[in-house]
Amino acid sequence: MARGVRTAEEAHRFLDPRMDHLHDPMRMLGMRQAVERVKRAMGAGERILLYGDYDVDGTVAVVLLKTAIEMMAARGDETAQRTEVRFHVPHRLREGYGLQTAVLESAAQAGVTLVITVDTGMRAFAETAAARRLGMDVIVTDHHLPEASDAVPEALAVLNPNQPGCEYPEKGLCGAAIALKLAQALLERADRERTRSRTLPSFLKMAAIATVADAVPLLGENRVIAAVGMQELQRPSGVGLQALMAAAGMDVTERAVTSFDLGFRLGPRINAAGRMDVASDVVELFTTRNRVRALELAEKLEEQNRERRETEGQALERIEDWLRNDGTLKEKKMLVLAGEGWHRGVIGILASRVVERTAKPVLVVSVEDGVAYGSGRSIDGFPLLEAIEPCADLFTRFGGHAFAVGFAMPAENLAEMERRVQAFADERLAGRVAEHTLRIDGELPLERLTSTVAGWLRKLEPTGRGNPAPVLLARRVRVVAPVRVMKDIHIRLEVMPDETRVRMEPLKAVGWKLAEQAAELGLEAGSVIDLAYRVKVDERWGTGRADGLGSVELEIAGMRRSE
Repeated sequence: MARGVRTAEEAHRFLDPRMDHLHDPMRMLGMRQAVERVKRAMGAGERILLYGDYDVDGTVAVVLLKTAIEMMAARGDETAQRTEVRFHVPHRLREGYGLQTAVLESAAQAGVTLVITVDTGMRAFAETAAARRLGMDVIVTDHHLPEASDAVPEALAVLNPNQPGCEYPEKGLCGAAIALKLAQALLERADRERTRSRTLPSFLKMAAIATVADAVPLLGENRVIAAVGMQELQRPSGVGLQALMAAAGMDVTERAVTSFDLGFRLGPRINAAGRMDVASDVVELFTTRNRVRALELAEKLEEQNRERRETEGQALERIEDWLRNDGTLKEKKMLVLAGEGWHRGVIGILASRVVERTAKPVLVVSVEDGVAYGSGRSIDGFPLLEAIEPCADLFTRFGGHAFAVGFAMPAENLAEMERRVQAFADERLAGRVAEHTLRIDGELPLERLTSTVAGWLRKLEPTGRGNPAPVLLARRVRVVAPVRVMKDIHIRLEVMPDETRVRMEPLKAVGWKLAEQAAELGLEAGSVIDLAYRVKVDERWGTGRADGLGSVELEIAGMRRSE
């Protein structure tokens, strides 16, 4: 029930997602007009511009549509083969998020007649109007919320399940998934059987990465995209994808691909390009057929990801010092944290880190040359876009959705913006205590954790937002070996039931950032605790234990001394 599953049929679809569970893309409002316009462009050999965003969602969306249109052109007549597909991914620091009129003007001068936005454009009213004046049609594909309940850009077609009047069943698609639906509609119109059997499974590999990395709810069609895409990632074919997976230490010959791989190995490396340099490198990586060039680009992303971690760590130290020593922050329902010259590429990650630590909605702001650039992340039940919309007159641009926003404004407006969002938060979060709530899905003593149970829990993959890994409770668990501290902040335990009649091998349990709590509890060999845990199965092929549990490890979600 917690995952929206109420019937046996729904449970079967949830546990066994298949490609034929994908919705018909033609159910999306605007899809018919979009498909007809792209087909007409190809029939006339027009120049098409794909205008994306610099994060993993936007760059993957560009790759999907570019590949689909070029694939169709290669199979078409001579006119279609003359169709040129260009792309533009804005530079985060020089251009910022969203359509830019100057880029559209350059495109028009170069002969572009059709612009397709991906993961952007829902609030680009002036820019779409400018494109029309320049003689270009615009198709907007985006998942961000519209500016008002009935406000959409005056484009030739708008593909967004969240727009008024759209009856498409899945409202939570990421930007790349909407691009996938357009690609699916185009390819199926040309050859449905071939698309379903060969092309679409390959496209789902990339869409799965964006779906997990963009943290949309992994339910409904999103779950199908992620689950089937993860299966297909066991057989990476493109040289770019192979190079990136190798750089991330993912050897699919040794173990199965998990949602953790997509969200914490591949996603950050793809995002690093747009955060630290130019995101167009990602598009080149996934479209090149040159293995040497792919390896060069994958290594570049790896280096940029290392640089991103270092930059993030420096700013996070400053923020953590504030959180420890500034008593006024403890009283606020919402946090607005501003720093001079913080790298704009990491402020979104910093906001996520602060939410994890404080359980409060957060806006992190970098001030540069009199301009304040902000990124925000939220908590369940607090619509962040709604919180900043009363500040529209203060911003030069803004956008986002309930859980994440971005904006820019003159730095002199920062104090007034904070006053307004704090007032909104005081009203919405009145009486609510900022604390991390640990939801226990069920009680399962360690002696009842069998290989069958572990196998069924594995079927819940891919896990993430909307479908979290289950948290189970085992009471009276004995720590049977000295506590091992890793990197000063993490712990490793060996545990088993306190009942002496139970005969089983000790289970290993890892606790991320729990060394301080372990010290406070005075944990040592012989301690008896109540353990909240998640089950982690070693995905390497051929691993196993003598008791039939496979290679199972517990991830500690919470612990306390047993009464």
